[in-house]
Amino acid sequence: MKRMILRTLCLAAILCLLAPYALATGSLPYDCYNYDYWNNILYTPAPYVPNGNISGVSLIWQGESLGAFRSPQDLCVSPDGKLYIADTGNNRIVVLSEDMKTVLQVIDGFEAEGKHETFNAPYGVAVSENQQLYIADSQNRRIVVLELDGTFVKYVQNPQSEVLDEKFVFTPLKVSVDYADRVYCVAQNMFQGIMVFSSEGDFTGFFGTISVKISLWERFWRKVSTKEERSKQQLFIPTEFTGIDVDEEGFVYASNKDTDGIQAVRRLNPRGEDVIRKGPKENVGGDLVFNSIGIYSGPSQIVDVVYRDHGIYSLLDAKRGRIFTYDHEGNLLYIFGGIGTQEGTFRMPAAIEQLDRNLLVLDSLQATVNIFSVTEYGALINEAVGLRFNGDESLAIPLWQEVLKLDENNELANSGIGKAYLSAGDNENALLYLRRGMNRAYYSVAFKRWRNEALRDNISWFLTGVVVLVILLVVWNRFIKPKRGVRRAKGGKAA
Repeated sequence: MKRMILRTLCLAAILCLLAPYALATGSLPYDCYNYDYWNNILYTPAPYVPNGNISGVSLIWQGESLGAFRSPQDLCVSPDGKLYIADTGNNRIVVLSEDMKTVLQVIDGFEAEGKHETFNAPYGVAVSENQQLYIADSQNRRIVVLELDGTFVKYVQNPQSEVLDEKFVFTPLKVSVDYADRVYCVAQNMFQGIMVFSSEGDFTGFFGTISVKISLWERFWRKVSTKEERSKQQLFIPTEFTGIDVDEEGFVYASNKDTDGIQAVRRLNPRGEDVIRKGPKENVGGDLVFNSIGIYSGPSQIVDVVYRDHGIYSLLDAKRGRIFTYDHEGNLLYIFGGIGTQEGTFRMPAAIEQLDRNLLVLDSLQATVNIFSVTEYGALINEAVGLRFNGDESLAIPLWQEVLKLDENNELANSGIGKAYLSAGDNENALLYLRRGMNRAYYSVAFKRWRNEALRDNISWFLTGVVVLVILLVVWNRFIKPKRGVRRAKGGKAA
């Protein structure tokens, strides 16, 4: 009987421990989580949930099945909401309507300079604000620029510069365009940075080069080692970029290979300087390299980045199939996704985009576009972060409070409420929520303001007390103390 009771109690304890996890993940095929101040994993409600996928087989073009995609590598959304898919293995660009149900166009060739041209493994695709289509025609060693109706505009190819190696072969992989029609290209085996071309198609230089830091010991060893030993050492070459996107202000978001798991994305200003904010954890590299039980699991492999809106951007991890979303201050908002064969998971994620309120992830191995719809939890966080980005922090308080109803351990929500109260001048409430949010930097600011406010409000009482104390000391020294001395002297003589 005692053993049965003990087993029942143990089972109940286990169920209690697993209940938050079950509630957080529901029936989803992937985990949704974040990290707390101490870098422990906290499971959260789902910010996005699977909402079907798109395959070439399910699409109709000219009365017949479009046919399966083959190793698609990129996708983009035009300013008018159309979806462009680089169907790399089929050497074509597929254009879908905003609802992603109708094939509007299939571009598999074009007329240029008096002859018909075709694509050879088009790897990347982008649409400019000026409504022109840029295609990274990788194995033809060129970027093709077309009007949206397929009319040829120009080539961007054969870059010439003294800074390029004579043996360099231009193989564009990813392409993006800013408001001034400057072309940014991630090229294969190009470690010097992102290649930049003018609006006329001329190569103008490199952008955002990432230098690898060498330790003092490595520098010393390279000096004293032999030529054979140096040849076996790791080559200290700059890091290669993997994905690229441009925001409405012309800042370039570029994902990169990151062996340290610290920074897998840059925000580059017009001079190519990285101005991204890394948040309190000083990390915008995806998953931590150590898991929740301290086992080394390696950093994320970020293959693409999408800038969304209000300073929010998302990174795509090919290693674990995760999607990491950050705000403009570098705070990690939420994590979801995974590797697998169930709906909502990926086998080889290659690119990520946003269409309306949905997130789209291209799986090159499954040859599908996976659609994720935002939940109430994700929408509340997105809207609250957007209000802070626009300076309307006080309006974000009720949104963060709703987030806490869904996820009471959400440090970001507590911190967001604390920041809003701080901006509104309510330092006492700011201290309360910033402490719950483990936000030391803003807590220090709130404490200083609260202290100064307390001193200002009570300075009159403090000064009054000081004056009264000084008067009492004067009275004591001049009147009371001398009389007590005389009395003691008289008492001594009488004795």
